[in-house]
Amino acid sequence: MEQFTLLIISILANLFSAFSGGGAGLVQLPALIFLGLPFGIALATHKVASVALGIGATIRHLREEGLERQFVIFMLSAGLPGVIIGASLILQIPDRIAEVALGILTLGLSLYSFMSPQLGQEYRAIHRDWKGMLYGAVGLFLIGILNGSLTSGTGLFVTLWLVRWFGLDYRRAVAHTLVLVGVFWNGTGAITLGILGEIWWQWLPVLIVGSLIGGYLGAHLSIAKGNRWIKRGFETVTLLVGIKLIVG
Repeated sequence: MEQFTLLIISILANLFSAFSGGGAGLVQLPALIFLGLPFGIALATHKVASVALGIGATIRHLREEGLERQFVIFMLSAGLPGVIIGASLILQIPDRIAEVALGILTLGLSLYSFMSPQLGQEYRAIHRDWKGMLYGAVGLFLIGILNGSLTSGTGLFVTLWLVRWFGLDYRRAVAHTLVLVGVFWNGTGAITLGILGEIWWQWLPVLIVGSLIGGYLGAHLSIAKGNRWIKRGFETVTLLVGIKLIVG
């Protein structure tokens, strides 16, 4: 029954995350803690499982050829150092104040997207000069630190940053977030946390299966429904993640 419960939670959490561009930790991480894992072990275990979310989404998105090669290299170069720093810090500092601050910022994402009806509905390449790319890299580096240290909702920051700063539509932004953040950022964070902390291997197989299934189904929904539905999903998930982080 415990394994079945984990499977259902994992599928649902990762389905919504793959559809909206982040937020799997809203359900999955608290569930692991509720079932008895300490925060550090739960975070490391969730990070490993969330790599499977990225793989499941990647399998679906690669069929659409929606990834831009320059952004693949750019996001990895800018974000991975921040992920390593964040994952190294989280096991040494209290996380409650950071969670509340992140919750407030996440609520801000929801309100900003909701009050900008045309945001992310059409693709328009902006800030592609050296100055714009530099500022964009700094933004991704800072989000990478959050991604390595606090798992709930940081993929949502990447999604909106790609939409707002670089002009991607929501479908392209979600594809880049799920593939690069889901696989490579979370993979780096998982390795770092695994080296510095502990992973609960007994639960990983069922979490990985749930993440693969949920990631693929969520990616399929985002491709089928289009930008407006993804935008609504993004706003709903950011609202819920923000409230959850603040309430605790």
